[in-house]
Amino acid sequence: MKVHEYQAKELLRKYNVPVQEGVAIKNISEYDGAIETLRAKGINQFVVKSQIHAGGRGKGKLYNPANREELVLEGGVKFCTSAEKGKEYAEKMLGNLLVTHQTGAEGKIVKTLFVTEGLDYKKELYLGILLDRNNSKNVIMASTEGGVEIEKVAEETPEKIIKEWIDPSVGIQPYQAKKLDFGLGLTGTAFKSFQSFIIKLYKAYEETDASLLEINPLIISNDDQIIALDAKMNFDDNALYRHPDILAYRDLDEEEPLEIEASKYNLNYIKLDGNVGCMVNGAGLAMATMDIIKLAGGEPANFLDVGGGANKETVASGFKIILADPNVKAILINIFGGIVRCDRVAQGVIDAVKEVNVTVPVVVRLEGTNAEIAKDMLINSGLNFEVALSLQEAAKKVTTVLSA
Repeated sequence: MKVHEYQAKELLRKYNVPVQEGVAIKNISEYDGAIETLRAKGINQFVVKSQIHAGGRGKGKLYNPANREELVLEGGVKFCTSAEKGKEYAEKMLGNLLVTHQTGAEGKIVKTLFVTEGLDYKKELYLGILLDRNNSKNVIMASTEGGVEIEKVAEETPEKIIKEWIDPSVGIQPYQAKKLDFGLGLTGTAFKSFQSFIIKLYKAYEETDASLLEINPLIISNDDQIIALDAKMNFDDNALYRHPDILAYRDLDEEEPLEIEASKYNLNYIKLDGNVGCMVNGAGLAMATMDIIKLAGGEPANFLDVGGGANKETVASGFKIILADPNVKAILINIFGGIVRCDRVAQGVIDAVKEVNVTVPVVVRLEGTNAEIAKDMLINSGLNFEVALSLQEAAKKVTTVLSA
């Protein structure tokens, strides 16, 4: 689960991590009140930040959602020394479509703004914490190249990325914080400030069951304090039951509607841009299926893992989710009958197709226990199935029916 910047900063503030002061607003009528709140804290320069679940906001473009060719504003993050100018920006951001390199051409409607203090600073840094699955440890990545996409730094100047692996059973140690400090070239007050900052930040990452905590940029203020100027946090969905306060931050407006619908049936679904709907049991097999479809010349429309116990109900729900995407022109079902027998899956597919109005070609490949029985059931069902014996054959069949 993702949260907005202002929500991430609310969480970090609970761990005494230094962040910008700011007020979130959802309506322009709340702007003046936000400014008054900030001025009461001695703040006289401001930043208006669009809040969407995507990066690149500062370089994004805002368009009129009713006319996507009408450019309203360049940039979804604006610094200003005048509250009046900030209000002009806020009016142009709220309710309009923000398009960044991460949103794609469809963009996202800005429904919330974060009105924050404008800070002067000496230097921008980068800091991120995430799980390194190869090492079964958390890794802290830092770089002197703040304000730049870390992928770009990794590609062009990888030597500028510092990595420190943290054993989760031990936690971050003072010597590791110092290694990061030295790697960033910090000295004096900034050195001491970073020591405190990284210990608190790592504690926030661990105790909230975050899967990603990224500060970009992390700044060195004019008085050598380390402050999070931005904050991005993602959380492990499987641990949210332990954090009802974080779950309350969930913004359904920022999520793909079909993914929300799939979660109601405990289906793991991610929408993609292709035209071949995929229904598979097991995440690894689902990814392999998408790869084979691409190798056969097709484009997967989704990732959909129906789980190990595929039955009529899960298959029917899967069909409904897949067919709700108008881009889907064919469906490939690829099930390995290990936990569940193939003949039971086949019966579930037959029953589901009879229940759901499936209007596109369906290719089915079942392998495992009772696969031959399942194949005969599908062929003799009287329904319009294409049955394949191998995954390669299934991918070829589904791309063939698309081009027919």
